[in-house]
Amino acid sequence: METILRNTFQFLGKNRTVQRMARRYGLKFGASRFVAGETIEQAIRTVRKLNEEGMMATLDHLGEFVGTEEEAVESAAMCVRTLEAIASSGVNSNLSLKMTSLGLDISKELCLRNMRNILDTARRYGNFVRIDMEDFAHCQVTLDILQQLRAEYDNVGTVIQAYLYRSEQDIHDLNRLKPNLRLVKGAYKESPQIAFPEKSKVDENFKKIIKLNLTYGNYTAIASHDAAIIADIKAFIQERGLPRDAYEFQMLFGISEDLQRQLVNEGYRVRIYVPYGVDWFGYFMRRLAERPANVWFVLKNLFK
Repeated sequence: METILRNTFQFLGKNRTVQRMARRYGLKFGASRFVAGETIEQAIRTVRKLNEEGMMATLDHLGEFVGTEEEAVESAAMCVRTLEAIASSGVNSNLSLKMTSLGLDISKELCLRNMRNILDTARRYGNFVRIDMEDFAHCQVTLDILQQLRAEYDNVGTVIQAYLYRSEQDIHDLNRLKPNLRLVKGAYKESPQIAFPEKSKVDENFKKIIKLNLTYGNYTAIASHDAAIIADIKAFIQERGLPRDAYEFQMLFGISEDLQRQLVNEGYRVRIYVPYGVDWFGYFMRRLAERPANVWFVLKNLFK
């Protein structure tokens, strides 16, 4: 039953018609647990509250189905506006983005122009930009673009997904850049030819690449809600005597909030991924697909 629910939510998240219908109801039926709002003003208020609770943030303006150059340029402009809003409000937040929303599937050159515009703005404000990793088809081009941009900018990093067989080698290859990496398990559905099919193998590789990147001395964003893995990494950090400014823990807005607060109370750096925007439906469906138990939260909201 859980597999059926997961596949259903993944399908709905990619369906344009369902997405348009969902917008009529806004965020009222439960998505507001995971999405900060539709406007930058709402997102900044959410980040300010997180800051007051001792947490940093990374803002992501959600965008789905970018298919034209005009849409890609508009998406890049929203990233610039987000950076400007962060700077003018004084909140503690980075920017996260997906390069497909900047036109990567249209042309690499268009995407690079948009990325440089965003990174120039971020550099002007002393901020950092995280390039989210997408599915396997976009993995190599994402790393190629990262290496190209790192020749010009030091305020950009990306994400490595532990469920891919290639990820350990990617950590080794990227080390020459001394990169700032967010390390995650990975949530896309991939073939067993390129990704570990067993959860236990993914978990094992996740811990391995986190420890590898920490050992290399590169800044490591440990993105997980898995308490057992977090405990294992905390023990490794303590054994190695690593300073608190060498890494941070990252979690998604609205998920594992007790664990977020626990880490803050223990003195760790914690950053929360905060998505916002009118194109929230696809992101919301992916959160439900990852953990169908969240459906009960949505159902309760429907009947309030």
